[in-house]
Amino acid sequence: MPTLLLVRHGRSTANTAGILAGWTPGVDLDDTGRAQAAALAGRLAGIPLAQAVSSPLERCRQTLEPLLAARPELGPPAEDERLGECHYGEWTGRPLAELAQEPLWRTVQDHAAAAAFPGGESLRELSHRTVGAVREWNAKIAAEHGEDAVWLACSHGDVIKAVVADALGLHLDHFQRISVEPCSVTAIRYTPQRPFVLRMGDTGDLSSLAPKPPTASAAPTTPAGDAVVGGTA
Repeated sequence: MPTLLLVRHGRSTANTAGILAGWTPGVDLDDTGRAQAAALAGRLAGIPLAQAVSSPLERCRQTLEPLLAARPELGPPAEDERLGECHYGEWTGRPLAELAQEPLWRTVQDHAAAAAFPGGESLRELSHRTVGAVREWNAKIAAEHGEDAVWLACSHGDVIKAVVADALGLHLDHFQRISVEPCSVTAIRYTPQRPFVLRMGDTGDLSSLAPKPPTASAAPTTPAGDAVVGGTA
């Protein structure tokens, strides 16, 4: 199955202000976020990409602009609302420092599977829609581009954490243990047996993720490059 590169959008004006943006329109990248987006194209330069998919929100589309300018063959990214930010309902647009005083805050941090935002969605619903979207895109890209294809999705922190928790087999209650910085890349290789998390929240060099041609003498390996238990003995 293909390898997914999950990119969190670059730093936004809401990140800088400490505001829970959610689906608020008009939240753009700040100057640091634009610099992060410009650097992303270089970080991914050696990696062939079969498809780019994006959350429909501005900060994700802006993050992909320099990459798509460098890769005109990708064309415009496909937009998928299922990869959009969590619907935070009445929490949308409020300062994080203020939200931290709400009783629900501790539930979100310690028992995410029980957390539902007033007037919005639950984190269980977020996990269901985002993991479903990733699995569907994987199947589509494998059918169109082959099992070794690499594709990219630009999304949001809670979305990426939910997908990573699923890939690691973690209960959703533990997803807050996962950290993804703005414009970081998380790489997940899906196989018929299980997913392998190759990178998590990586903000550095990504060249080692480029597909390598198989060699006849190589021992069987996992996607992470570790020899299979038993090797070829």
